[in-house]
Amino acid sequence: MSRTVDKLSVKEKYRLYETAVQCYESDIEFLKENYKKIYDKEPLTLREDFGGTGALACSWVKEGPKHLAWGVDIDPEPMNYGTEHHYSKLTAEEKERMKYLEGNVLDSRDFKTDVVVAFNFSYFIFKKRKQLLEYFTKVREGLNDKGAFFIDLFGGTEARAELVEETEHDDFTYFWDCDEYNPITEECQYYIHFKTHKDNIKHEKVFSYDWRMWGIAELREIMEDAGFSKTIAFWEGDDGDGGGDGVFYRAENAENCESWVTYICALP
Repeated sequence: MSRTVDKLSVKEKYRLYETAVQCYESDIEFLKENYKKIYDKEPLTLREDFGGTGALACSWVKEGPKHLAWGVDIDPEPMNYGTEHHYSKLTAEEKERMKYLEGNVLDSRDFKTDVVVAFNFSYFIFKKRKQLLEYFTKVREGLNDKGAFFIDLFGGTEARAELVEETEHDDFTYFWDCDEYNPITEECQYYIHFKTHKDNIKHEKVFSYDWRMWGIAELREIMEDAGFSKTIAFWEGDDGDGGGDGVFYRAENAENCESWVTYICALP
């Protein structure tokens, strides 16, 4: 039986989070591969919206001496963690090409990039179509002519079910908890809990997400209304055992399943 407390150190909670839910190396590989398929060249500049610790942006500048990145977030806490644990590990030259920007993703920027990403379903924070349209419009304005906007999203028949999924890691257990879902408004309340194995303590509600669920079709329509000329939907291949194989391909048709995670790309 585990003991329950509600407080982890800032350092530990972001370490556990990044271990459980992020794989920025795979994200970068996906971004570069699909950008090159579209434009037949390598993307060099990236803006990571809702960037949190900026782990993706910091990894981006390691790709080469011409790669530049900006990590944007309104919350200084994860940015401070990222500065200490990701930015600090960059070379002096790489640090010159990576910038943290504390601010709202709806703010206008004085630079444009080849790629903008909003990952980890972060834009679900916008509950109204008008708000999401404003954000997508700002993204389009911040892209180069040969630019690409990538988002991830999740769904499936279980995505709106009030249940808790557990995933075991080496030194902790990760809990993804859909606590509430309103089918009329599509609003939902998710939590992330952790149980650390060394002391058998469960830390409740370490991260909290007050979101609206958005679907692929409506997101693509809003992107088009924001002025994007084209959208590309992706779907994940099957590993043969009912799970995903980590390989995403362009798709306009897909089989319904209990749970899925995928990407959409929008072009200016």
